[in-house]
Amino acid sequence: MPVQRLKEYLNRNNVKFVSIVHSEAYTAQEIAALVHVPGKELAKTVVIKKDGQTAMAVLPASYKIDWSLLKAVTGAVRVELAGEQEFRDMFPDCEVGAMPPFGNLYGMEVFTETSLANDREIVFNAGSHIELIKLSFEDFSRLVKPKVAHFSAGAA
Repeated sequence: MPVQRLKEYLNRNNVKFVSIVHSEAYTAQEIAALVHVPGKELAKTVVIKKDGQTAMAVLPASYKIDWSLLKAVTGAVRVELAGEQEFRDMFPDCEVGAMPPFGNLYGMEVFTETSLANDREIVFNAGSHIELIKLSFEDFSRLVKPKVAHFSAGAA
């Protein structure tokens, strides 16, 4: 099961978390509606390429990436959305499109939108299209060590 690796990692690091199982859903907004979580509180993971290197951008489900802001935040010459074919094999324990924002488990840098850091908790896909994990933003930040910055265009 895709979520097992993440749960074991969280348990090893003494992180308290809640697992939320839901019916199959693919878009962040659809998931937010299913589990009654506002779209701004559900984090979506977007795989990007910055100067050819794969990284993660994590932002509220109801937000869109402002590519010029993200480019400035990353310090890259070129930042773009990674194609599914480019990253699907990088997450062998996850369903495509359901990667958790734990880039540290996959050797990736993580950029997190400032607005998520303002919330006490973060909720995100746990590697499958039927389960979420909720934990404190403080624990997420401690384990992942993301670069927290503003790079979104706000609500979609």
